[in-house]
Parts: sequence; structure tokens; C-alpha cells
Amino acid sequence: MNFFNLKTTWSNLEFIPLKLCIASAYLLIGAYFHDMILTFHIPIIIVFLITVIWAVKLWLSKMQSENNK
Repeated sequence: MNFFNLKTTWSNLEFIPLKLCIASAYLLIGAYFHDMILTFHIPIIIVFLITVIWAVKLWLSKMQSENNK
């Protein structure tokens, strides 16, 4: 059984603890490695912007496909 081929449906309410966990981990890492992150802030911002655009595009396409059913 391939883990990456499994399909699940999550509501926004179920994602809240996961998002809070990830956000708090990023804040802790950012606070601990403050100087190192400042030296790489431009690549981090670029990766962030690319992944935000990608995630919003995936979310919108999923919303459209679910509404067309």
C-alpha cells in the first residue's frame, strides 16, 4: 500500500491544529536561528511566495472541481 496514493478529505476545522503546530515550529526555529535566517531571507521569501501561489492554485482548483460535481 503506497502512502502517497491514499486520498482523504479534511475539513478546515481539522486543519487548524496542524497549521498551528507547523506555525509554532517555524516560530521556534526562526527564534533560535535568527542570525542564520537573516542571511538567507531572500531565498526564503522566494520559496514562500512560490509555495503560497502553488497552494492557492491547488486549493482553488479543488474547490472548482468539487463544486462542479
